[in-house]
Amino acid sequence: MVFALAASVFDAAPAFAQLRGHGGPVRALAIAPDGLRAISGSFDTTAIRWSLGGNSAEQVMRFHDGAVNTVTWLKNDRFATAGEDGQIAIWTAGKTQPDIVLKGHTAPIAALAVSPDGATLASASWDHTVRLWPVSGGEPRVLEGHSQAVNGVAFTPDGRNVVSAGYDQTLRIWPLTGGAQVTIEALPAPLNTVAVARDGEIIAAGATGKVFFLTAEGKLRGDVDASPIPVIALAVSSDGVLVAAAGIRGSVTVIERTTMRIAHTLVGPGLPVWSVAFFPDNRTLLTGGTDRMIRRWNAITGEAIDTVMVGSPDDPLTQFAGDHGAEVFKACVACHTLTPDEGNRAGPTLAGIFGRKIASLPGYNFSPALKQLDIVWSPETVAKLFEVGPMTYTPGTKMPEQVITSAEDRKALVDFLAKATARR
Repeated sequence: MVFALAASVFDAAPAFAQLRGHGGPVRALAIAPDGLRAISGSFDTTAIRWSLGGNSAEQVMRFHDGAVNTVTWLKNDRFATAGEDGQIAIWTAGKTQPDIVLKGHTAPIAALAVSPDGATLASASWDHTVRLWPVSGGEPRVLEGHSQAVNGVAFTPDGRNVVSAGYDQTLRIWPLTGGAQVTIEALPAPLNTVAVARDGEIIAAGATGKVFFLTAEGKLRGDVDASPIPVIALAVSSDGVLVAAAGIRGSVTVIERTTMRIAHTLVGPGLPVWSVAFFPDNRTLLTGGTDRMIRRWNAITGEAIDTVMVGSPDDPLTQFAGDHGAEVFKACVACHTLTPDEGNRAGPTLAGIFGRKIASLPGYNFSPALKQLDIVWSPETVAKLFEVGPMTYTPGTKMPEQVITSAEDRKALVDFLAKATARR
């Protein structure tokens, strides 16, 4: 079974929830073009496909042998994930294994970008290279020149160039046709990330906390002091009006691009914000960070959109208000339901969980390794799962790693599950 974390958080209709399903910092985010779905990647080695309208995880994907550093959407309901293991996995939504695995990098992959026509995937790696992969299959084109880790990559809107940003303090514009020379611009900071606006302007940021604005030709137009410490993620709204720069201290600076003026600073929990993405509406931001939470913000007003309202009529735990075990279970509602009528989400329904053999619920596609285990779910076995962690207790699981260190909290959780999941 798969337990994933989420808080029940609601705003005015439609309801929006903070999403918490990862067992480690949220390293990467990508929002689908329709604005209804997202992909997240984490240091916990998993990627999660989310329903943003339903505030729930639809699929947990465990494939990579290390942190998932970057994710991106492709055409035809496909997406790509990559990270610490140097591999790129291309997925079709709903499938439990990647369609294709692209191998070639010899060090972690830090960033992915897809060409405007959807035919080419660019990857930036700590092996000092950028690689251009045909999405349909075939050998990559390797772009060499950086002398240190390449941390960012983006296509220009016309698809004619790839832009890369390296820790060697250079930004490079690579022409893809015509034999033109690579443009190299030295900047006064090691670079962590790069983005390109719809008019071709290039935005980069890095270790000094400055955000640099360059023309499409690579000439520095100006910079903004977005943070006193490193900026680790950038996003540009699709209309090109706003730039969001996320930093190590847990804040996100929203900048008006044309004037290079700071509009707002979004202050989160004071922990590093590793990922940021704009919705297609150009005014809503999604952020992910060290607290494992995915949050929504109004980039125009600078306010958080998802405000906790426990006991909302849509809250599945309303009837258990005041139950400590229900408070612990709030960490699980993104991926699990409690009653058979609600069915499965990214994880199986927990209805009737006690007395059921692991990986035996009809209608849910369990990991093959789980089917070999001789575990029957009971208050004792569920408590043990969270005492030692899923990877230890149920090796081969696709469940994000979670541990509940408090014996009192574990007992409260299993007592709650005994009441809430009993067969009716």
